[in-house]
Amino acid sequence: MVQLFIKNLKEIETDFKQELENICQEKIAFYQNLFKKYDKDLKLEVIVKKSAKTYTISASMDMKSKKILLAEEDSDLLKATHKLFGEFKKVVKRQYELERKDYTYKRKNRK
Repeated sequence: MVQLFIKNLKEIETDFKQELENICQEKIAFYQNLFKKYDKDLKLEVIVKKSAKTYTISASMDMKSKKILLAEEDSDLLKATHKLFGEFKKVVKRQYELERKDYTYKRKNRK
């Protein structure tokens, strides 16, 4: 079970709030499917911070073995969000495979 927490949502404009929430809900569906058989309940925290003209968006997830934390900075919030979740997906999948020890299994009938 993966829960979504979006923090500092009040710092961004109202037209971007709904789009950001929709993107996060789409991504949470992927993580729900990935972690169906995971022992621990997970929290996906998305934190938005606005400086003068730039947005910093960070995502974190506390897995069994370590906490994964990534951040992206860009002037366009939606571009930074998509870029962040693309990288976050790769890192989370790699860590999940390491925890499951998928790398130790050898392929059969290898020639």
